[in-house]
Amino acid sequence: MAMQLTALSAISPIDGRYADKTWDLRSICSEYGLIRYRLIVEVRWLQALAAEPEVGDIEPFSAEATEFLDSLVNEFDINEGQQVKSIEDTTNHDVKAVEYYLRNKIKNVEEIAHVNEFIHFGCTSEDINNLAYAQMLRDARDDNLLPAIDRVIEAISALAEAHADTPMLSRTHGQSASPTTLGKEMAVFVQRLIRQRALLAEVTIFGKMNGAVGNYNAHFAAYPNADWPGIATRFIRGMNLEVSPATTQIEPHDFIAEFFHALMRVNTVLLDFSKDIWGYISLGYFKQATVEGEVGSSTMPHKVNPIDFENAEGNLGLANAIMDHLAAKLPISRWQRDLTDSTVLRNLGVGLAHGGVAYASLLKGINKLEANPERLDADLENNWIVLAEAVQTVMRIRGISGAYEQLKALTRGKVIDANAMRDFIESLDIPADDKARLKAMRPHDYVGNAPEQARAIRGTQG
Repeated sequence: MAMQLTALSAISPIDGRYADKTWDLRSICSEYGLIRYRLIVEVRWLQALAAEPEVGDIEPFSAEATEFLDSLVNEFDINEGQQVKSIEDTTNHDVKAVEYYLRNKIKNVEEIAHVNEFIHFGCTSEDINNLAYAQMLRDARDDNLLPAIDRVIEAISALAEAHADTPMLSRTHGQSASPTTLGKEMAVFVQRLIRQRALLAEVTIFGKMNGAVGNYNAHFAAYPNADWPGIATRFIRGMNLEVSPATTQIEPHDFIAEFFHALMRVNTVLLDFSKDIWGYISLGYFKQATVEGEVGSSTMPHKVNPIDFENAEGNLGLANAIMDHLAAKLPISRWQRDLTDSTVLRNLGVGLAHGGVAYASLLKGINKLEANPERLDADLENNWIVLAEAVQTVMRIRGISGAYEQLKALTRGKVIDANAMRDFIESLDIPADDKARLKAMRPHDYVGNAPEQARAIRGTQG
């Protein structure tokens, strides 16, 4: 017995387990979304041809006809999309199904029906598809991805600001190192994300409308004196896209690789963040607020696992793996066209959706984080050894030879407390004010300008 598709029966967790986190992408990246974008291209191309004086056999549409065509786009819903799929059952061609759907819709509007042969005029399927996918990526980025990434940046910025002055032991190579502040370490991720987010926003999205092999062959055969490159340019730019200057049958998809590589860099920064936060939770630097009814382990009732950051890590990895394949595959096509990109392109939304799941998990996890000052303070108090860097630096500027070696002999592989460090400082032949300053120093204070860096991060955002 065939099982009905629901969130419970879906094979992909994107439409199953994580369906509540991918709702907003469905209208953009689904089969319905692709059909809708194809319809937009077909309708707008018909309207563009009617508006061009150089295309002499079709007159500009009246306000009523224009309103009708606009309504086909604006009122297109899932039920209309199903009509297109029903037509495809007969045509076995998805783009032709949209063309036939449009012809059927306008057949009773005499002004438009009179010029119905201009529907899909001069087009190969790829003229429609490339512009549909271009709109899909444009809208997914502007309406979904960038706002979601901005929310994550804002949440991490809030951590940076709140904990700008919270001292924390650094752990280079996993070992005790010169202290920083919790907020400054969050600020590092903020400034990285701001830059990569800007690069994603700046990726130019291209399209083409130049026929079967990119030369306007059929266009010039019909209207040899028309400025077809100019017509196509006006049409494409009217859709808030840029024109690919030279193509084969297909738009080369280089911009899609650029788009995915930019988004992958955002995701890589967030992978790094997820792993760091996981580690800080493990160290006890962060606690997680408990949620009533949640279970951390099926057998260990005390556990509050960092599941949100683990979920984000896993989904970011999946997102990048999918986009990496698309970025490597799509710019390659044999001669003027092969169809290996067709199936691959249908997965554009899958990588984006895994990223969307990750962004939602990160927000949820960040909102449950609580700094643990007691644990942070204890680690610093147990690591006076980190002041060795400060002491040997002052020894050097005062001309004491072998400063590094002396501190190495005192500290490497040993446990040094406050008294041992202060006794060593007292034994040094350095000015009294240097001694007083170094003896007054605590690991908690040895943070350089970390607080200022954490607070300044607000000034780096657009």
